[in-house]
Amino acid sequence: MEPQATISVENNVIRCRGAWTLAHLSQLERRGQALRWPDSPTVLYDAGDVTAMDTGGALVLQRCIENVRRKGQQTSLQGLKPEFAELLRKVEAHWTRPGRETTVLGTSWLESLTRVVQSRQASVLRALAFVGESTITLGRALIRPRSIRWRALLRIVELDGVRALPITGLLTFLVGVVIAYQGAEQLRKFGTNIFIVDLVGISLLREIAPLIVAILIAGRSGSAYAAEIGTMKVTEELDAVRTLGISPMNLLVLPRAFGLVIALPLLTVYADIVGVFGGMLIALGELNVSFVEFIARFEEAVPVRHFLIGLGKAPFFAAIIALVGCYQGFQIRGGVADVGRHTTISVVQGIFLVIVFDALCSVLLNWWDL
Repeated sequence: MEPQATISVENNVIRCRGAWTLAHLSQLERRGQALRWPDSPTVLYDAGDVTAMDTGGALVLQRCIENVRRKGQQTSLQGLKPEFAELLRKVEAHWTRPGRETTVLGTSWLESLTRVVQSRQASVLRALAFVGESTITLGRALIRPRSIRWRALLRIVELDGVRALPITGLLTFLVGVVIAYQGAEQLRKFGTNIFIVDLVGISLLREIAPLIVAILIAGRSGSAYAAEIGTMKVTEELDAVRTLGISPMNLLVLPRAFGLVIALPLLTVYADIVGVFGGMLIALGELNVSFVEFIARFEEAVPVRHFLIGLGKAPFFAAIIALVGCYQGFQIRGGVADVGRHTTISVVQGIFLVIVFDALCSVLLNWWDL
């Protein structure tokens, strides 16, 4: 005789026991409705005592997990046998809430709007919790530098900094050429050829070069972070890491954030040099402004503060890109399709937040007459 299926809460851990099969679904539903669910940020499911499971039992377990997630809490499942875990994964991949279509059609627009707002609110709270956890981990790492994985950090600097030099240089060179060429057409009409230096120098150093580099790295590296962490989560490597007592924040997030904060300012300086050089070539060819005249005017007309402002934005851009990419990687729940979706979201959100931050900086610096 199969043991009865039970679900209970013990010390903020949800214990699942017995045979989670179709014959016990009504019993599981009644016990689940009577439970007082934990209110901790992360809810742990211990399914080590589950002796049998079919599709019905997996559906009930997935429904319990989804109910907790909709409250904005993280979930973690341990102890489930491999064959049951595979069944649960298949149910999760094709998860649809029964009667969802009927419910949506039968409710008012106000209720639908309320659900959307609550969902967005939960997403914002999860993001803020991730930023807070990252900040705490960063502070601890600064206090104890030995806890930083320096080899992984240097690897990130190589991958996202050194190997990004060719594409970054080419792109900013072409941007400098385009700015100088378009400006030359207008300056030639008024005989103010030398002002091409002001146009190229200030626009590139202060705004365009840091922003172009950040957008490029968001598409190149931010997406890679989301895909790498998401793949590790889908293949349960993250669960293995936690089982070994290693913090995913220290292992995955911290080296990427630190590495990008180091690499992006250096890429920005490189982009400034290459972009200005592209402008110099157009100034020479279109306006007959020699390199000597260009450099002399550059030292006179482009204050150092423009270079420092552009360089100062780069570490913040790097932190935004790294945290968004890692956060979206941790949000992946399903299979390969979910990896692709969150990778795309990481690029869009990263670029959007970088541009918003740049716009806020421009407004504030204008107020301060900088």
